[in-house]
Amino acid sequence: MNKSSSNPYTASLWLITLFFLVLCVKKRIASCKGVVTLMNTMGRHVIAELKDCNLEKLIDMQYMERVFVDAALEAGAEVREVVFHKFAPYGISGVVIISESHLTIHSFPEHKYASIDIYTCGDLDPHVAANYIMGSLEAKSTQSLELSRGIGPIKINQ
Repeated sequence: MNKSSSNPYTASLWLITLFFLVLCVKKRIASCKGVVTLMNTMGRHVIAELKDCNLEKLIDMQYMERVFVDAALEAGAEVREVVFHKFAPYGISGVVIISESHLTIHSFPEHKYASIDIYTCGDLDPHVAANYIMGSLEAKSTQSLELSRGIGPIKINQ
């Protein structure tokens, strides 16, 4: 195992990079005024903002782990590995690796906010897992988008 894969911050940095990539792609596609074509999809990627979540649930790492594993199972995924980390003074980042890809979260309890992303390949619907998580964290406001991933131009579904 190399040092970068054992670093607990590697997943966080990867997700932050992905977030900014999505923002850049979204702006570029929006400027194309709908000239985006469909592509051969290898996977579906849901990225969601969860606001005004239940604070007690956002700070409970065991609860978060259980919710994410249950969300994966609810979507029909096969869970491979589960890694969650609690930050001081607060905040949790976690990933559930599934045979079909992954589910991740970064929580910011001081803002009652969490960002999640669910990436699935095959016939799994990532919205099943995303909706399960949103309900379990009692998010009062949510916003999400779906990226079709694969060969060809990226297609964003909102």
